[in-house]
Amino acid sequence: MTDMQLDVLALAPHPDDTELCCGGTLTALVNQGKSVGVVDFTRGEMGSRGTPEQRLSEAQDAAEIIGLEVRKNLGLPDTKLKSIREYQKKIIQQIRAYQPHICIVGAPSDRHPDHGNGTQLALDAIFYSGLTKIETTGEEGNLQDRWRPSHVLHFMQDRPFKPDIVFDISDTFETKKEAILAFETQFNVQDTGDDPETYISNEQFFEGIEARARHYGHLIGAKYGEPFKYHNGPVPMESFETFFETEPQR
Repeated sequence: MTDMQLDVLALAPHPDDTELCCGGTLTALVNQGKSVGVVDFTRGEMGSRGTPEQRLSEAQDAAEIIGLEVRKNLGLPDTKLKSIREYQKKIIQQIRAYQPHICIVGAPSDRHPDHGNGTQLALDAIFYSGLTKIETTGEEGNLQDRWRPSHVLHFMQDRPFKPDIVFDISDTFETKKEAILAFETQFNVQDTGDDPETYISNEQFFEGIEARARHYGHLIGAKYGEPFKYHNGPVPMESFETFFETEPQR
């Protein structure tokens, strides 16, 4: 029994990670009729700006902008993420509840320790979610069936990697920007008020988001793109239909 089967479930350490790193892709998938959800591990409560309550409210606003079916927060401790069974089982419950075909997780390693640690936690949970002898129950107390997604992708965070896939977000980049700016305590802050300016709050960081999207879009002959690495690649294929459906690079 599932709560609602999703086509795609993104797993991330902080509210705003998915908007920054794969918001254009998630929006495009929603526009294509796919059911998409996001599970945030922490409330970002150790961030220098904003309160946990503000971060949760901003995340829900961003979810509505993108069109997510599901946005959940597990309330794990910010800056203390690690792959232990207690935390794994909270993620396993979500994977088994929504039975996604594709999971999108963070970068394998990154500037922020929570990103790499959160990615390892997510990957371990995804694997263990397929083991029968690790038992979990759903929100109604029902024993959950084991489940493991068919595909796992890494989105790029602060540190670049060589991507296996670049998704064309030319038509959804403006929505991505709008979803990012829903986190008004975090990004492109004009008046810092009593909170300190941070690495991500200034205009230069926001400009860098667009520059990266333009760079990866350029690599595929598009205006904007979002890069991904296929976990445990190479990318499996049974058909070249994707190639026939897309325009050649000019």
